[in-house]
Amino acid sequence: YVPMRAGIVKFDTIKPSQEAGGRVQASYGSYGSVAIDGGVGGAINDIASFRVSALYQHRDDYVDNTYTGPSADGTVAPRKNAMGGFDDRNVRAQLLLQPTENFSLLASAHARDYDGTSTLFLRGAVTKGSNKTDVARDRVAYDEADNNPQAYKTYGGSVKAVYDFGDLSLTSITAYETTSGYSRGDTDGGAAANFPVNGVANGYGQSMGQIRDLDQWTQEIRLANGDDNRLKWQVGAFYFDGRDTTDFYQRAWFLQGNARNPNNWVRLRNVNTSWAGFGQVSYEVTDKFTLTAGLRQTRDEKHTRLLKTADTAAGVVTYKGRTDVEMADTTPSWDVSAMYAFNPQFSVYARVARGFRGPTIQGRSAVFNADFTTADSETILSWEAGIKSSLWDNRLRVNAAAFTYVVNDIQLNGNDSDGNGVLFNADKAKAYGLEADMELRPIPNLSLSAGVSLLHSEIQDDRVYAQVCALNGAVVCTVNDPTIKVGANTFAQINGNPLPNAPKYNINLAARYDVPVNDSDVFFVSTDWNKQGYTSFVLYDSAEFNSKGSFEGGLKLGYSGNYGAWEVALFARNITNEKNLKGVIENYMAAVYNEPRTVGVSLNMNW
Repeated sequence: YVPMRAGIVKFDTIKPSQEAGGRVQASYGSYGSVAIDGGVGGAINDIASFRVSALYQHRDDYVDNTYTGPSADGTVAPRKNAMGGFDDRNVRAQLLLQPTENFSLLASAHARDYDGTSTLFLRGAVTKGSNKTDVARDRVAYDEADNNPQAYKTYGGSVKAVYDFGDLSLTSITAYETTSGYSRGDTDGGAAANFPVNGVANGYGQSMGQIRDLDQWTQEIRLANGDDNRLKWQVGAFYFDGRDTTDFYQRAWFLQGNARNPNNWVRLRNVNTSWAGFGQVSYEVTDKFTLTAGLRQTRDEKHTRLLKTADTAAGVVTYKGRTDVEMADTTPSWDVSAMYAFNPQFSVYARVARGFRGPTIQGRSAVFNADFTTADSETILSWEAGIKSSLWDNRLRVNAAAFTYVVNDIQLNGNDSDGNGVLFNADKAKAYGLEADMELRPIPNLSLSAGVSLLHSEIQDDRVYAQVCALNGAVVCTVNDPTIKVGANTFAQINGNPLPNAPKYNINLAARYDVPVNDSDVFFVSTDWNKQGYTSFVLYDSAEFNSKGSFEGGLKLGYSGNYGAWEVALFARNITNEKNLKGVIENYMAAVYNEPRTVGVSLNMNW
């Protein structure tokens, strides 16, 4: 958990243009991996242009299911190459209309069809007292869940219209997205018969979430003045409407014979509407000094209804919790920043910002006959200062920033005294850190880059406890925090602990060296590496559920011709075949690993 420091995430894609052109990238590698990514576009006539792009990715199943016993739900095992593969098909079409110099309209439509394997948990891969794991990545022993299938279909589109009045421009963006699909998994990560207690199979678990239908509409409209003004401004409004019908199924629904409970599932209807008004002003006080301020007021409303309860096989309703929950909040967000450019190659900046995340409702707990849980809005106040530079005749670029932030009423996930998942608010979390990146071309044909981030985070609330790893009432891991018992369950105090999934440091290194063949062609070799510092996967401090010093590297050796118009290369990802812990299921001491080493060949073409 690393909150955004009141910023944005932006994706830029290739737009249609009057100039004809295209590209294609293809690769083939280990496990029958195939990737084909391409696009082509150009002019239809003087006012219209298009672009069509597609992405196809495939990997063969490579994980064996070695389980040899009976299955209560009919899962076929043992089975070689039972899971781990996927097929991912994507297509997008764009149409750009520019009937006048003042008006443009960009229409886009896309679709995705995915089927593959849900997350694989490896039960018993984590050994008590250590975070080291050494269980094979290509073998599991699953007695249930039909070898972890999942599939999703997504369709969507958007229309962006811009009218330029001269000194003002009006922009409207309308978008729609719909998806459906399911994900099923053996959530205990193994076969219960392989982990007996007093000779009895222990720890069955499987579940499935199914999005019956999800529909999202967004509408943004904004008015802005021209970029050539010393005083730049924009005002606008944003609306979001999201609605979904989602089912959650538990183990008894899948069983065969008399053990099956056809009523062991729930259906939820979720509605989320949000609207906001915003404005931003930027003023060039001098040629070197710029001030910027922005304000946004947001209304966020959520409504969850339980349409079907999880009943007994005879149809008896046993659920006693709420079936209709609504939450709403109206909260301002803002930011103020200043930038001073000493010269075109060196500038400094500072920024303070406030953001928020709206209230959250978790209704899935109803499948366990537990009441809905909720969390109120959280807010974040962040401070940041840094430099941007381009030095040594543009051969060296260095950017760096120091930051600190406080998240008040932070939303966290844990478990209640019955072991059911819950949402809750802790008082606050504080963090501070440093980020820096560098690009260097020390000699011709050699380029180096590096990035580093340092982060210290901690939860601050001495009243909050999190349920720890336990199975059949016994704690199965090593808990380093103070603990208390509530009934049969053990809880750890999490005050002072780091945020989950927030690495203490991240280091990225990359290098490329070119060997010119002639004016247009080069041989090249490139490599990139990432190393991650201490990362806890849970709220409490344990000896097992963390990673420290994990790293991965890649290597590419290739030939680029005709000034980069085409390229052929050999590549390797996770070249040292590191087995890094990426997640855990605590009570089953189950591990989630990173991807295995992949070696292959790639071909790129541009025209």
